[in-house]
Amino acid sequence: MTRKKVKLAYINNDASRKATYKKRKKGLIKKVSELSTLCGVDACAIIYSPYNTQPEVYPSPGGVHRIVKKFKKMPEIEQSKKMMNQEVFLKQKIGKVSEQMKRLKKENRDRELNRLLYGNLSGKMNLQGLTVKDLNDLTSLIDQNLKNINKRMEEIAKKTKIARMTAATAAKVPPFINGEVNAASATTMAYDNDRGRGIRRDLNAQN
Repeated sequence: MTRKKVKLAYINNDASRKATYKKRKKGLIKKVSELSTLCGVDACAIIYSPYNTQPEVYPSPGGVHRIVKKFKKMPEIEQSKKMMNQEVFLKQKIGKVSEQMKRLKKENRDRELNRLLYGNLSGKMNLQGLTVKDLNDLTSLIDQNLKNINKRMEEIAKKTKIARMTAATAAKVPPFINGEVNAASATTMAYDNDRGRGIRRDLNAQN
């Protein structure tokens, strides 16, 4: 059973808010502890709340002081390089969601255009009533499909050419049977070699 997604908003009910605070605080401390133990990094947490007069710290007041002191020794530029507050976090979150929405809208639009294209080709649908934007997008889709087809055809032609060249090269190599040259090929080679020597002997005789 999947967990119900919690709405990220301020909890107005006091009892529910306090219960959520205790639960989330415990989970946060656990995550900080796991991060420090598993990755061997310095990590601490300081939590102020209306339910305690003193802030709650992890791993200890001394440990927090040591880590904060180490942080303050860094140059200010290095301190703020990866610093994130709630505003920055929300902006990044909104940006990611916006990009996801754009991608989903494009995917849905492509599906819709493909449905129109194949419906028209099959005679089940017509292009009457489409807007100029629909027609322009449909034209762009057709152009892209043609480009993909041409690219695929070029790849197939290239592979076919390579295969033919490989086969032609293999046909020129004398066939071997059990590590020995085929008898017919060996006879032809011997004849050619003898003829070559005969030609050379004739030339030498003329000189």
